[in-house]
Amino acid sequence: MDNISTATLSLILTILIILSAFFSSSETGMMSLNRYRLKNLVKKKNRGAILTQKLLRRPDRLIGLILIGNNFVNLAAASIATAICVRLWGDLGYLYSVIGLTFIVLVFAEVTPKTLAALHPEKVAFPAAYLLTPLYKVFFLLVIGLNAITNGLLTLMGVKLNKSDRDDLGSDELKIIVNEAGALIPKRHQSMLLSVLDLESVTVEDIMIPRNEITGINLQQPISDIINQMKNAVHTRLPVFHDEIDKVEGFLHARQIIKLLAFDEEDLTKEAISNVMTKVYFVPEGTPLNTQLLNFQRKKLRIGLVVDEYGDILGLVTLEDILEEIVGEFTTDFADTSKDIQKADDGSIIIDGSATIRDINRSLEWQLPTSGPKTLNGLIIEYIESIPQAGTGMRLSGYPMEILQVKSNRVKSVRVWPELFLAQD
Repeated sequence: MDNISTATLSLILTILIILSAFFSSSETGMMSLNRYRLKNLVKKKNRGAILTQKLLRRPDRLIGLILIGNNFVNLAAASIATAICVRLWGDLGYLYSVIGLTFIVLVFAEVTPKTLAALHPEKVAFPAAYLLTPLYKVFFLLVIGLNAITNGLLTLMGVKLNKSDRDDLGSDELKIIVNEAGALIPKRHQSMLLSVLDLESVTVEDIMIPRNEITGINLQQPISDIINQMKNAVHTRLPVFHDEIDKVEGFLHARQIIKLLAFDEEDLTKEAISNVMTKVYFVPEGTPLNTQLLNFQRKKLRIGLVVDEYGDILGLVTLEDILEEIVGEFTTDFADTSKDIQKADDGSIIIDGSATIRDINRSLEWQLPTSGPKTLNGLIIEYIESIPQAGTGMRLSGYPMEILQVKSNRVKSVRVWPELFLAQD
């Protein structure tokens, strides 16, 4: 080294600093890549992405290669910097080389390139892959040997190398990704995606039509009343039962109703109705909506009756109800929640006690708890722990409420003042 001029050594030192910056930025850039965007670019045949993905298949070997190169150039730079400083300042050169090289390496070979790589990982990692790939082939045996030693040490420390984290994401992680997509995904589409992810946490009881609100044909009624009911039916499918819904026999579709009404009223009999009914499909309580959606698809059905463990009917669930959990209300029917939630002239909101908590939260953008009772009536009774009287006031989950009407041991209507809630929030 004594025969090499100071200018040449300075040039070599500069090159080594550049190489150190390359290795440092490569490490940060490779590890900062979005793995899912990388997979997408690989599918699009991006050459840099393909090389990068191959290197990242064994991140331990990639890190080993980068560290070998980085440490080699840093040590070489330290030796050359010391030689230059000793030539210029004598014995003080050892001190100057340590201080000077530390500053230069930190600024130009560590912090700056790593910051740049963290901000623009693809712009750094993809070009670096073209250089790291041949280097990996050249130093393959050295990298393998180094990894064998380090993996052996990790094994002695009790680290299970075959249990490394995978790229698989759970529903919670997917929700975060969707929420943070920003303008990349339209707001409407974000809402739909989040609703799909929430299907597994929502059961059929959350969206079913309660038993007491099911409209059907009672074969115990006179045939004239049944005919009038079929003429004025507002639903495409009606359950047919004897006296009570637990004695259901089948469903009557609107197509069958039209055919039956084509008969003369004198010729239309209850037996004719029974002959055209479709079989009843029962849904166990607690069935998640994602499971029930697949069940409807497999069985080619659109409606079912929810039953408890004793076989008693709890309510009715339809395919449309599940789809509306994903896309929101897309039909205007006679069961629309607008009749359950109405705004008064004084700014308060009148809510029917039978309205479901999920419908209230979705319509008014509230945060009432959904883990317990499914209706507002059930939530109020659980909170008070008794059947309340009309005129009773309370603050439920922060919302000031007044019970307007109680009938048949259940809350019929409630008045809420959202302005008061917002003022005290």
